[in-house]
Amino acid sequence: MRRRWEKQWTARSIGATRVNVLALSICTREAYQSMKERNIDDGHIINLNSIGGHIVINSSDVHFCMATKYAVSTLTEGLRQELREAKTHIRATSISPGMVETEFIYRLYSNNPEKAKASYSHLKTLEAIDVANAVVYVLSAPPHVEVGELLLRPVEQQI
Repeated sequence: MRRRWEKQWTARSIGATRVNVLALSICTREAYQSMKERNIDDGHIINLNSIGGHIVINSSDVHFCMATKYAVSTLTEGLRQELREAKTHIRATSISPGMVETEFIYRLYSNNPEKAKASYSHLKTLEAIDVANAVVYVLSAPPHVEVGELLLRPVEQQI
């Protein structure tokens, strides 16, 4: 039974990874095209990422998901470089929060709600407003400043 579950989990994870990377790429392309069509040369594309896009979290439960986050880091930096080559003033930013209490862990451990709850019990997590404030900070940067990457995490978070 466990081996079949592992195969299903792996297949779902690989599929979700591909969808997440493709969706980000398509949305980015469409945002850029929309800006070009409207002659906007000072826009901003912000990708919400994760600290997991910069470090390997020691949990086999999330390795496939974190591969997606590494892709977000790479795609955002690649976009930034392409925007510079195109001589635009459009900025690209990846915002990478650490532990935020969301539905992700509850879905991941849907068969073990106690494990999900325990994931958040050892520290005060970031809140949605903290991430929203990071977006506002990035958007409020002067036109000559590009925040390429913004990492934020709870003070008590170890990684």
